[in-house]
Amino acid sequence: MATIEQAHLIDSIADSLQFMSYYHPLDFIKAVNEAYEREESAAAKSAMAQILINSRMCAQGRRPICQDTGIVTVFVNVGMDVKWECEMSVTDMINEGVRRAYLHPDNVLRASILADPAGARKNTGDNTPAVIHYDVVPGDKVEVFIAAKGGGSENKAKLAMLNPSDSIVDWVLETVPKMGAGWCPPGMLGIGIGGTAEKAAVLAKRSLMEPVDIHELRERGPSNRVEELRLELMEKVNQLGIGAQGLGGLTTVLDVKILDHPTHAASKPVAMIPNCAATRHVHFVLDGSGAATFSPPSIDDWPDITWDPGSDALRVDLETVTAEEIKTWKPGQTILLNGKLLTGRDAAHQRMTEMLDRGESLPVDLKGRFIYYVGPVKPVRDEVVGPAGPTTSTRMDKFTRQMLAETGLAGMVGKAERGDVAIDAIKEFGSVYLMAVGGAAYLVSKAIKHSRVVAFEELGMEAIYEFDVKDMPVTVAVDSQGVSVHRTGPKQWKELIQLKSPN
Repeated sequence: MATIEQAHLIDSIADSLQFMSYYHPLDFIKAVNEAYEREESAAAKSAMAQILINSRMCAQGRRPICQDTGIVTVFVNVGMDVKWECEMSVTDMINEGVRRAYLHPDNVLRASILADPAGARKNTGDNTPAVIHYDVVPGDKVEVFIAAKGGGSENKAKLAMLNPSDSIVDWVLETVPKMGAGWCPPGMLGIGIGGTAEKAAVLAKRSLMEPVDIHELRERGPSNRVEELRLELMEKVNQLGIGAQGLGGLTTVLDVKILDHPTHAASKPVAMIPNCAATRHVHFVLDGSGAATFSPPSIDDWPDITWDPGSDALRVDLETVTAEEIKTWKPGQTILLNGKLLTGRDAAHQRMTEMLDRGESLPVDLKGRFIYYVGPVKPVRDEVVGPAGPTTSTRMDKFTRQMLAETGLAGMVGKAERGDVAIDAIKEFGSVYLMAVGGAAYLVSKAIKHSRVVAFEELGMEAIYEFDVKDMPVTVAVDSQGVSVHRTGPKQWKELIQLKSPN
């Protein structure tokens, strides 16, 4: 009978979360690199290069892969013969491990968890509580699967109660394009089939903690219907042409994972949850011998890739750029931002629009300025700012018209596509939307040379900052005429892939 000590579980949880914050699973890195090598879309290839470079930098600097360091999800298999030597409940031990991981002074992780989600939405300050699933199993060990899941990809989760005769493949192919690019492809799709509504969702989440192995499955061939579905969906989703960051290309998913469970005769529940380019998960087992240990991979396991914005990249001074210059920028063009860049995301936009509605002056003059949708990680050591990649821009769509019309805001920077309401406003006011690569947060932070809070300090990571940036790379995603590369790119690549397809 194994005896599991309180300190061993707490330390294992804390160490695993620190480890996964800066080390991608190597199977994921290998899969992204293979996709990068065969990619023919210049925009998608550039995005994957930045993701791979960022990953290598994070492994070397031991800093978060993404500014969104996730909501912690834990699957715990507790052996029936395990003896506990502890004063806390297992749930409290896990949450204490989360707390220690996210407050670690050498690698502070962003606290993103809000209590009272339908009310005050107050940050708990330490990223607790985790979402924990338990299973009691035979044996005398404790097996833990733990992940830190970003909000951008989690928000794209889908659930459908299909009719028994409905096609799962048709539903997936119809649904994936509607998810947009806020989940930061390329990544994995986790699919749960059967059980009940909540069981299908749990199965989908659990499936994402398995390694990328679609190539091995393709080589040996499927042995059951689930494996046939994985291969069919892998091929057909990639034929959609969505590509890295939704810019159009050959690879949208790196693997499709499926778990199923018996279901009611009248039902076919299907849940789909994507994993983003900041895939983070770890598996460990406690057998009574001590805390789990995690061996750092060799930096040689990362591809040595360089990225050059190209000679066509346009260097822009944010403090002197004019509306006339902005109107000359073309969709897909690389822009290198220099000068003072404001930040603001959900909470800041909500507060600013409420102030405008009341006829109050904003604490920051937005006229002629650019605003970056970001919630950075706190800096450590000599950093100006921690990892500071973009958040999903569609969440700010409902604020866009008012911000452009009433403040004179010149442009916006974020990740993924914009919806119709935002695109229409951008076109009407001759504004522009620029896209930074999701999943390259540490790389982006190196372009930030100075940072200070200028408004709403009490909002923490959602405060308004002013960054001083040097050659921060972005892409013109929606130009002043309302042309969106997230619409033109996938459409073009879907047609090209269909032309090449032997079918």
